[in-house]
Amino acid sequence: MPRISFFYGIAITMYLYDHEPPHFYAEYAEHHAVIAIGSGEVLVGDLPSRALKLVEEWADLHQSELATDWVRAKDGNTPEPIDPLP
Repeated sequence: MPRISFFYGIAITMYLYDHEPPHFYAEYAEHHAVIAIGSGEVLVGDLPSRALKLVEEWADLHQSELATDWVRAKDGNTPEPIDPLP
């Protein structure tokens, strides 16, 4: 599972050949969540509220890059890194 970003202790990853709907994974300490690209909805799991807010902020800033990476990963190609939050 390629890591596409890392900020404030939060790892953002995507699986290759993953299932619909478009999503990414966020991991913070022992917490894991699957987040929908576009809506930002937590599909599975949970994150502490502060970590979730940071992930939502990051995802809002990088919607087009996330969508592009989703297509790459869905086709079995390695997603490109995405800049972290400053």
